[in-house]
This record gives sequence, structure tokens and C-alpha cells, in this order.
Amino acid sequence: MRTKLPLLEDLPSPGGKSVLVRTDFNVPMDGGRITDDMRIRLPLETIRWLLDNGARRVVAASHLGRPKGRPDPRFSMEPVRRRLRELLPDERVSVAENLRFDPREEAGDLSFAEELCAGHDLFVNDAFGAAHRAHASVVGPPRLLPSAAGRVMAREVSVLDGLLDGAARPFVAVLGGSKVSDKLGVIDALLERVDTLLVGGGMCFTFLAAAGHRVGDSLLEPDHLEACRRLLDSGRDIRVPTDLVALGPSGETRQFGEDLPDGWKGMDIGPGTAAEFSDAITEARTVLWNGPMGVFEDPRFAAGTRTVAEAMAAASGFTVVGGGDSASAVASLGLSGRMGHVSTGGGATLEYIEKGDLPGIAALRTAGGGS
Repeated sequence: MRTKLPLLEDLPSPGGKSVLVRTDFNVPMDGGRITDDMRIRLPLETIRWLLDNGARRVVAASHLGRPKGRPDPRFSMEPVRRRLRELLPDERVSVAENLRFDPREEAGDLSFAEELCAGHDLFVNDAFGAAHRAHASVVGPPRLLPSAAGRVMAREVSVLDGLLDGAARPFVAVLGGSKVSDKLGVIDALLERVDTLLVGGGMCFTFLAAAGHRVGDSLLEPDHLEACRRLLDSGRDIRVPTDLVALGPSGETRQFGEDLPDGWKGMDIGPGTAAEFSDAITEARTVLWNGPMGVFEDPRFAAGTRTVAEAMAAASGFTVVGGGDSASAVASLGLSGRMGHVSTGGGATLEYIEKGDLPGIAALRTAGGGS
């Protein structure tokens, strides 16, 4: 059984204290413009709680992009600072420079954590999306300061623990994305818990090939054919597409059944499969979805993902969108508010499901700084 996660209420009183908050301000940018500020808005609940309870200063620290361990103006936190000031105009709140400008961050160097913690009295980790990284700002501060999970982190862990330990049944998982190799561990973990696994996206073609179908020029991972055969032969309810939308050698699109001719590349699940998946989602009491059903950025191959998203939005059961591209798809369709929970972590969500813990969460659970 996982040990209790320390919450904001478990901290010493923040009154008159300086608090370092690890946030996930890794927002999507386009030419220096923030295109979606959700990751800035979500931790405001945590920051406001600290301010309302008398914190003298709150410093939010985050990474942004991949600056490769050195300062890079393309990844400056200035746009984030401006947006945060608009959302929360309080002089007690500031944003540190991009953590990944220092190579010690990704190296997990405790000396960097010590510098970050200098002058602070408390630490709060509200960056679930970075909790699967053993980076200095994630695992170091709980060794140095009294520490707790922020509201975003606590909510993510509570939802995922519910999925792992007591999801209402039928429990259906929908997995997509490009590579089955990225999700074999997650699939094994989910098959111990779910009643039905629905497989779409590029990863479905290795399953289809393992079942003896022709996949044309679709994405295929030959090294994982045997693993997919093992899963299909396990007796578990694993459903793969029965029809597909494919792209031809001359750029034409066409609908096929389970087999694709040479020269054709599968790009989306077909309407029959989308309907079957939707029925399973509708009948479920719990649904977890991670990974698009096709190349949804292209309107020609977005129907499968859209149908699944709409089924999730209409479902009466508890629906969880596992971050990453699935969350982007749901947001682009304007359906985020109709989901039970949209995770802020893509890789973090999958790793937590697979392993039941993450470095950043384990660090909080075993926090020694001042406790």
C-alpha cells in the first residue's frame, strides 16, 4: 500500500515564510506567444492557498522546453511571468528562470537543489508532469525543506490511485499513440485491472500484424510482434481495429477492413471501430484514455480520435484523459470540461500506472527536510 502523500495542510504554517513551489509551466509556445495557459492556471489554487495563509513570498520554479543545459532566449520564462502577473497580480509571487538553463537540473545534482532552496522555508511540488524525472528541483528539495504536494499533484495522485486500487467496473482502457514499445509495461499493468483494452493509433498495427493481418506500409515494430501475440493470446479482452482509414501511395485516402495492401499506410481507425470503441466507453463505469486513435492533427485522419473524445464526454462513468496528445485533442475539441479528469502528465501518468510511484512523489512521501 502506498504511503500517505503530505498535503499543504501538513506543512508548518506558511505565515511569514518563503515558499519554493515547483510548478509545471512548460506551456506550448508559438513564436514567444503562449497558446494554452492551462499549466499556468492550474497551480494558482496552490499559490493562492499559500498567500491566503500568510506566506511572505512564493517563488514558482519550472522548466520550459529543452534548452539543453544552457541559457537560451527562446525558452525564457518572461512570457510565463507576464501571464502569471495578469492572472495573479500579487507582488509576493515571482517566477524563477528556466530550471533547465542549468545542466545540474537534469543531472539531479543536489548542489543545484541546495541553491534553489536557499532562503526558502518550505517546498511544495505541484508539477505532476515532471514527477517522473529525478531532476534536482523535483527530488532534491524534499531532502532539504519541509515539503508537501500542491493541489494539482495531490489531485493527480488521488485520481490515479483510485484507478489502480478501486476503479468502478466495467473498467475500460483506451490506448493509442504511435509505438507499442512505449506502452508494453503500461499494458501489462492495465491488464491486471481493466475489463477491456481498446487499442488504436499507430501501435495497433503491430497488434494486427501479430494477429496475422497485412498492414501495408503502416508503422510496425517487428521486434515486438511476439509480445503482442502473447497479449492477444492471454485470454484478456483486447480489441483491435476491425476497419482502418489509410493513405495511399499517391496521397489518396480510403477505408479498408483489417488488412491493408502494400503501399498503403494506416492513419486512423475506421468508423466501425470508432463506433465499437464508443459503445464500450458508453457501457463502462470507469474509462482511462491515453493516446490518439490516428494522426488527428490532419483533418482527414481525425475522426477516430474525435469519436472517442465525444464518447468520453457523453459517458456517464468516470472518465480520465491521460495527458499528452489525448489532452491536446480533447482541448482542441472543446471537451476538456466534460471529462472527469484531464491529467497534466503524459509520460508521468503512464509511468505511475505502470510502476505505482514516481521519483518526485516518492521524494515527497519520504521527505526528510525539517520533518
